[in-house]
Amino acid sequence: MALTPSNMLPLGTSAPAFSLPATDGKQYSLSSFKASKLLLVMFICNHCPFVKHVRQQLLALARDYQSRGVALVAISSNDIQAYPADNMENMKQETLTFGFSFPYLLDETQAVAMAYDAACTPDFFLFDAERQLVYRGRLDASRPGSDIPVTGSELRNALDAALAAQPVSAEQLPSVGCNIKWKSGNAPA
Repeated sequence: MALTPSNMLPLGTSAPAFSLPATDGKQYSLSSFKASKLLLVMFICNHCPFVKHVRQQLLALARDYQSRGVALVAISSNDIQAYPADNMENMKQETLTFGFSFPYLLDETQAVAMAYDAACTPDFFLFDAERQLVYRGRLDASRPGSDIPVTGSELRNALDAALAAQPVSAEQLPSVGCNIKWKSGNAPA
């Protein structure tokens, strides 16, 4: 497993716009989530062992925070020609198998991943009500093969602070995971 860290988009960055197809057959854009207090954008994919390691915690985050006004959206940006396990049909199966209660979108052109400066799976971006970035980085310190339990503590602390209209700690650590599988010509320099 290659370890790729987040690029750590600058705090205060406005959420880049997007319009992408989802596993439920709908199209979602940034404005689809305008009624939410917070927006958590998660770059994930089906085959990554780092995503598989935290998948249950992603479901728990949705269960614990959607009712509190947090919108979650997952985006897969991998090259589906080179990694067919991450194509829309397999994303639909993943959604059904694990009961995702959040939209799972396909960024086939990879333009959205580039706009967010996403680098790895999983990579997390939390935006406030004005859609300004207040947290980016890791879920917690757990990794596949570590003895550290997956709690989501770092992201949960950020969510709790933002929901309470408190400052989110600026001490934020990069996520680490598999690199986004870029199409030829899309890979960042």
